[in-house]
Amino acid sequence: MGQRVYNQDKELVLADGAAAITASGVTQVGGAAATKKVGPGRFEAVLIVDVSAIKISANDEIYTLLLQGATSDAFSTVETLVSLDLGATEVRKGGAVDSVIGRYEIPFTTEQHDTVYDWIRLYVVTDGTSETITLKAWIAERY
Repeated sequence: MGQRVYNQDKELVLADGAAAITASGVTQVGGAAATKKVGPGRFEAVLIVDVSAIKISANDEIYTLLLQGATSDAFSTVETLVSLDLGATEVRKGGAVDSVIGRYEIPFTTEQHDTVYDWIRLYVVTDGTSETITLKAWIAERY
């Protein structure tokens, strides 16, 4: 999975891949929604997503992964720090190719428009016919 090797800090795991995601919501670790505090200052890292299963057979499935930031653990106000669309080419933005299993690496920072969002979570928006995706996700040190 990928050319680069990343160290995995178990405290920064956002999705453990224990169950398929079949509806929109916050990803889980150990059966509970995963939220992480990454510190009070700017944090630069890479979101690592390992997709082990993805259903696109109806050609209308789309999975939007949103790494959301917040200034408190309540996530009452969120900002999208980075997003990734996976799914069938028929519904992906710009007609991107069908998504496949494998590793996706997305660099990000917690500072957006001069605001530092020190709480983060991964939110998946699903749409389509009987959509289902299985993935593991974590945050790794940037380069």
